[in-house]
Amino acid sequence: MIPKADILIVGGGLGGVAAALAACRAGRTVVLTEETDWLGGQLTSQAVPPDDHPWVEQFGTTASYRQLREGIRQFYRQWYPLRSEALALTDLNPGAGRVSKLCHEPRVALAVIEAMLAPHRAAGRLTVLTDHRPVAAEADNDVVRSVTLEHRHDGRQVTVPARYVIDATETGELLELAGVEHVIGAEARSEYDEPHAPDQAQPLNQQGITVCFALSHHEGEDHTVDRPADYGFWREYKPDFWPGPLLGFEAPDPRSLESVPRTFEPNPDLDPLAVSADQSADAGDKELWGFRRILARKLHRPGAFDSDITLANWPLNDYWLKPLVGAGARTGAEAVAGARQLSLSVLYWLQTEAPRQDGGTGFPGLRPRPDVTGTPDGLAKAAYVRESRRIQAVTTVTEHDVAIDLVGPYGGTKYRDSVGVGNYRIDLHPSTGGDNYIDIGSVPFEIPLGALVPRRVRNLLPAGKNIGTTHITNGCYRLHPVEWNIGEVAGALAAHCLAEDVEPHQVQAEDKRFEEFARGLDRDGVQRHWPDVRGY
Repeated sequence: MIPKADILIVGGGLGGVAAALAACRAGRTVVLTEETDWLGGQLTSQAVPPDDHPWVEQFGTTASYRQLREGIRQFYRQWYPLRSEALALTDLNPGAGRVSKLCHEPRVALAVIEAMLAPHRAAGRLTVLTDHRPVAAEADNDVVRSVTLEHRHDGRQVTVPARYVIDATETGELLELAGVEHVIGAEARSEYDEPHAPDQAQPLNQQGITVCFALSHHEGEDHTVDRPADYGFWREYKPDFWPGPLLGFEAPDPRSLESVPRTFEPNPDLDPLAVSADQSADAGDKELWGFRRILARKLHRPGAFDSDITLANWPLNDYWLKPLVGAGARTGAEAVAGARQLSLSVLYWLQTEAPRQDGGTGFPGLRPRPDVTGTPDGLAKAAYVRESRRIQAVTTVTEHDVAIDLVGPYGGTKYRDSVGVGNYRIDLHPSTGGDNYIDIGSVPFEIPLGALVPRRVRNLLPAGKNIGTTHITNGCYRLHPVEWNIGEVAGALAAHCLAEDVEPHQVQAEDKRFEEFARGLDRDGVQRHWPDVRGY
């Protein structure tokens, strides 16, 4: 039996987890649902190490996100055979990957997330329903009354009523189910005068998805998988805007679009303590093995591990042939299936045909790691989704608020209702509309509460990539720490509105009510403004 809940959170990714923690911290009863069997979203079931800004170790995140990061590091210190030099590092990077100052295995993040939620589950405040996806929502008079969820395996359905509903799904599913006004894809340039927007609106032009996978390498062994069904197609596929076949080490540089060779050398001899992860200085994506490495064998005592583990989320396996949302459930399912076939084809190509630095071809010693991803084949449980349905919000963040070429390196919109901060380049991957990378310098930005408030609906809040951004600005608001911040604020706002008998629109619009809510965020360690730092 599902207990009655003050707040229903649909989607157990980072935004959903952060929302649950904030609402439970405020003493509210919460039901948190998740479509897969792992909480954590892009950090776990999608297997994507965090994309962080250069100052993440000092400031620019919420206190609870820092707690998550420190919990991951402490897990490695307590349970892994780290060599003494690594064990002593306060800023330990377990994978020594170049994409982030904290690259790690999905299961470790899952363990820490479960630990953070455990006290609230024990107290009876939090009920977690994994393997459940939303299939219907009841709404009337601008209020969402309940959401019906279906068990992924046996089809059983349960309807959960709640006073507040938070959409923390990866694709903004509740927006469609509950009839909340929203947009998908690319807005027309005429709507917000964004320089990088297309002339006409393109709803089905969305960033590509990626099915990540984990690999180790064992020289002299043969772990070659069966030839994927679609390998012939992907082996010959050459995008119009690509320098060669997609299955190859030549790819555009996201920032310049110039053709740049990538290198691939499993288990390099470089000491991982010499690796520096700072995307403002170097994107770090030219050496594929080390880019998203999630376990570095040389950080540990000799003989503990016979290989690194790396995570394949590369130009080679971005999928953009079909959109994930807006073209029907069948097309969305075909997009995920196509992305899985592409990733399997990348793996098979690496094992059998990829050029080696010694002049040979193929790395048969590459071993997919289902033990790392929690799946039978070593692919992630879920596709990495970069772009969602987005609410039509009280405030829409546009390119004019964050692009460095428009506001200058120290510019950016300052909001009276700021509820958080973030920083990342405006990073759009190749899209279903045929666009190449759009990778634009941006400034450290604020998150306006108005971007979390739908124009009409009174008790549904977004908790992730479904806030009021555009196709363009979603490119910098979609990353791990920002999603966590958005979710934490959504959970705190729902709890605050219940305690004070007010509605989100009132909190956002009325200075006195907003200041009272903001004081609570400040007490909980939600940073709402940046110090004087420069964008990149």
